Amino acid sequence: MDEVPGNTARYRKGLAVRRSVLGDRHVDRAEVGATDFDQPFQELITEAAWGTVWSRPGFSKRERSIVTLALLAALGHDEEVALHLRATANTGATRDDICEAFLHVAIYAGVPAANRAFRIAKDVFSEMDRAKNA
Repeated sequence: MDEVPGNTARYRKGLAVRRSVLGDRHVDRAEVGATDFDQPFQELITEAAWGTVWSRPGFSKRERSIVTLALLAALGHDEEVALHLRATANTGATRDDICEAFLHVAIYAGVPAANRAFRIAKDVFSEMDRAKNA
């Protein structure tokens, strides 16, 4: 008998990791916004990305955060870059770590991709600083 989607051990582990990285507000918003159409996608990313890859023992959350940001920046996934920049508050990746990652993006994926990532980071960090000081 197949397990009920969203009720596997991998899903539950993934959900916990996803919450620890992205925060309850983001995950709650994604869950509430899910429809019959995209619920299978939400389950897939929770199990595969968070319950499998982000749950592996080889990298810390900080290291995974740095790698993820570099990949997203290189691929030009701006909304995801912003999301994962905000998540650094939970992963321990520092602004210096992110600067180094984006310098790698400039060399290996192109200056325009890095330039865009740095611009997004400046905006997100400014937003985070304002929220912290409010």
